[in-house]
Amino acid sequence: MARIKPQALLQQSKKKKAPSKISATTFMFCGLIVVLALFFLYSTYTHRSIRSSIQRSNTDSELELQDDHGLMDLRKSDIPGYAIFTTSKGPITVELFKDSSPEIVDKFIELCQKEHFKGMHFLRVIKHYVIQAGNTDNLGNTEDWTVKGKHHGQLHASLKHEAFMVGTSKGKRDDKGFDLFITTAPIPDLSEKLVVFGRVVKGEDVVQEIEEVDTDEHYQPKSQIGIIGVTLKQKV
Repeated sequence: MARIKPQALLQQSKKKKAPSKISATTFMFCGLIVVLALFFLYSTYTHRSIRSSIQRSNTDSELELQDDHGLMDLRKSDIPGYAIFTTSKGPITVELFKDSSPEIVDKFIELCQKEHFKGMHFLRVIKHYVIQAGNTDNLGNTEDWTVKGKHHGQLHASLKHEAFMVGTSKGKRDDKGFDLFITTAPIPDLSEKLVVFGRVVKGEDVVQEIEEVDTDEHYQPKSQIGIIGVTLKQKV
């Protein structure tokens, strides 16, 4: 058997232990894979962050919108929608026009809370025209109302200014000057005299009973008819 020389064994051992060389192409390919992986992870993270931010923003906007609507609905629902006048002839229920006449309704409610209308009398009754409750110092021109009442039958009716509408006179409406008018027939020229802020929904028969009382030459009832009190309600 032939003996192997030590130099030959040493060369064979070096060949086995020597690491294989990595080509430049393989190195670049691996580097590209790493870069793509990092880019993918970054894109995924960014996309999720943006989507979460948008969702939070939309949620906050919806909550804010709901809160705003909720406050508006709450404020609106806090305002009474009806007023019940207890009179010596019976109750009259009035629906308040909170949307079309908000300032007048607010003033009316304020005066109700101050019991402004408690004990107020109906001081003028013009048949087939209007009945008025108020102060003796705020009767206005009786002759003017009398002429309008006499000529009312010759005027054309307006659906907007129908019977059983509730209003107050135009102009100054302080604590003393806020009077009440209830129409008993359609009045086409109503807007010239009154600011309408409600309508009678119950108690039309009571209004008609007041309308039929005996009056003097100044259209003032011969017997007193008064408002005992006013009750404000959300619904009836």
